This record gives sequence, C-alpha cells and structure tokens, in this order.
Amino acid sequence: MKKFIETLKNIYKIEDLRSRLGTTLFFLLIYRLGSYVALPGIDPAQLGELKNQTSDGLLGLLDMFSGGAFSNASIFALGIMPYISASIVIQLMGIAVPYFQKLQKEGESGRRKINQITRYLTVFILIFQAPAFLTNIKMNMPQAIVMDPTMFTISSTVIMCAGSMFVMWLGERITDKGIGNGISLIIMIGIIARLPFSVFAEFVSRLEQQGGGMVMFLVEFVILFVIFMGTIMLVQGTRRIPVQYAKRIVGNKQYGGVRQYIPLKVNAAGVMPIIFAQAIMFVPMTIAGFANSDSMSGFAAAFSNHTGFWYNFTQFVLVVLFTYFYTAITVNPVQMAEDMKKNGGFIPGVKPGKKTVEFLDTVMSRITFPGSIFLGIVTILPAFAMLGGVNTQFAYFYGGTSLLILVGVVLDTLQQIESHLLMRHYDGLMKSGRIKGRTGGGGSMM
Repeated sequence: MKKFIETLKNIYKIEDLRSRLGTTLFFLLIYRLGSYVALPGIDPAQLGELKNQTSDGLLGLLDMFSGGAFSNASIFALGIMPYISASIVIQLMGIAVPYFQKLQKEGESGRRKINQITRYLTVFILIFQAPAFLTNIKMNMPQAIVMDPTMFTISSTVIMCAGSMFVMWLGERITDKGIGNGISLIIMIGIIARLPFSVFAEFVSRLEQQGGGMVMFLVEFVILFVIFMGTIMLVQGTRRIPVQYAKRIVGNKQYGGVRQYIPLKVNAAGVMPIIFAQAIMFVPMTIAGFANSDSMSGFAAAFSNHTGFWYNFTQFVLVVLFTYFYTAITVNPVQMAEDMKKNGGFIPGVKPGKKTVEFLDTVMSRITFPGSIFLGIVTILPAFAMLGGVNTQFAYFYGGTSLLILVGVVLDTLQQIESHLLMRHYDGLMKSGRIKGRTGGGGSMM
C-alpha cells in the first residue's frame, strides 16, 4: 500500500504525465456520457426488444465493445468497430496490393495516406451499417420511433456516422495528447463498463439457486483469476535468441564481444486471430439465412449454437490457423536477418544469410504453436463457462476478445506510465522488473 501511494505521488509530480492522464480521463468521460445519449426520434423506454437481442451472440459482443451504446440506440451506437473493420481490411490489402505495400514503405507520408484511406473506408462501412441498425429497430420496435420514419432514417444515419467518426477522433486525441493507445482504451473502457452489470446479474442468479450458489460464485471468480493470469503470461511471453555483436572499443585496437538478444513473442499476433475467426464464423450463418433447404437450416443451427461442438471446434481451428497467418505477415525473418547483417550481428552457431532466416523461421514456428493453442483455448472458454451455468454476459469475460483486450490494454497503459516514471528517475510500478506490453514498446494492437 505504501508503494502504491508513493507511486501515485510520483505520477502527480510529473506535470506532463499528470496532464496526459487528465486528458485521457476527460476524453473517456465524454465517450461514456455520449453512449447514453439516445438518437433523436427514439423513445428509450421502448427499446426492450433491442436489449433482448443484445443479450448474447454477435450483437451481444458488439454491445459489449460499445459499452452498452448499441443497446441504448445512442449516437455512439456503432462505436469504434467500423474503424477497426476498415483497419483490418487495409492491413490485409497491405499484403496483397502493391499500392498499399508502396505506401507502407514511404514512412510518415505513407502512413498519413493510409490513415486517410482508412477513414474513407470507415465512412463507407458506416453508410451501410447505420441503415441496417435502424431497419432492425423499425421492423422489431416500431413503437420506439416517435417521428416520421423516412426523416428518422436520414437524420439518424448522419448522426450515427458522425458519432462513430467523433469516437475515432477521440481515440486519436488520446493517442496524441493522452497516455496513448486511444482506440484500444476506448474499446477497453466499453468492456469494463459492462463488467459490473454482468457480475451483478451473475450474483443475483446465484442467490436464486439453492445449495452452494454463493460458493459457486466464488469458485467462478477463482477460475476467472487463473485464466486472467494465464492470459498475462501469454501476452508477455517471449523467447530470447542470443545475438553476438562485434564492437570496437574507442581508442583501443582490441575487440570486445557484446551479447544482445532478439525477443520473439509467443503471441505476436495479439487479438487479431480471434477477430478474424469470429468474423468468418458469421459468414456461414449469413449464407444459410438466404437458403430455404432443410440441410442449410440444420447447418445454420449448428453454427449459431455458441456452446455447440462444431461451432467451437471450427472457431478453435480458425484461431490457430490465423495465429500462424498473422504472425507470418507481422514477423519477417528475412528482414530480421538482413537488419542483423547490416549491424554486424549474427546468431552464435548459425551462418548468416539463408541459414539465419531458416533458424529464425523455425524458432518462430515452434514458439507460435503453444501460443496459438492457448489462444484457441481462450477463445472457446466462454462456451465452457456457459455450459457450467454462467450467464452469457459474464461468460464473455472468461476468454475471447474481451479478456485479451483487457489484459493487453492494461499492460500497455501501465507500461506507458512506467516509461514516464523511469525516464525521470523515479521507481517503476513493479519491483520485480519492467512491465511488458503486447509489443514490447507499448504499441497498440489496434
């Protein structure tokens, strides 16, 4: 406790860090207040059906990421997810389209151009998603609309598009003027906002049960803590490869050996494999929705059952495959070997050039395997929690995207704060060593 109070005092002493934290909290507060501002022309008291729709499934995940803004039909209902979708598309195009590959190599100017294209694509996605959201309200909750339907659709589409772009702007301001990782922090604060309601719902459900209800509630939290610690180990896990550098000592003809290490992440792909897998899992359901045959209906039923074997098995396999895929496009052994050669470095016992590339690729494949398996297990853990009697909303915190985002963003934020403390010669947040983020440098996964 004394260490914690001393750390808070040190944070307050650093004016720049104090200002950045205050700016971050202010922008996050604006986002949370906006999530409760309903669209003009909607009666919030008549949105009971929308809240039922967002209790589980894909809409439940969207509502959790938006911090309840989706079920509130607020001006921030679509949240930051359209921007995330656009970013994923641009990342994939950077692999296959030469124009985007060229932009990635142009440095700061190329990055600004990519960001501009991402914003345009976000608006394009919003133009389709906003009317779809409004159509669902008009079809299932017509009593909630208290103005002309046509005018409601036009005005609400514009407002929702502007709301999502404003949320994106808030994320960029947090990154530039705040503590960093703005987009990730906005998603995390939305997830955390749903946690108290989920815990309370689970607590009430356990109170209503006879025979060990509260004991099971405590057991659930113990299991959640174990999963949480395991996820921290997955995010922070590294494998260090020793690299020997020959370094001339100034003023001396002798050479001294300085050993450095290449840190390779056990989970270099972060949360992206889960996002890709979940997006693909809804494609069969969408296709089946346009078919009328009994076989397709059975297929759709199998892949709409989130606790079913085939749904979770397929999602597990997809996560493992996408972990290897995303690691392959983010970790380039050829580039690493070239950079090592330019700096006069080599891996002891391995010849430079092709042999080094093969060695790095082999090591990366081996350490990615346990990381991908654990990531796949984390993905399907909510299904086991649901089968164990945990309510759907609370079960989402047992794994999947929500848990990884929470762990990753918290570690990145703490790493940013620790960097400011250490830079000004204050003690870090941990006595046992420095905090490791998802990228080792405090970068965002998003």
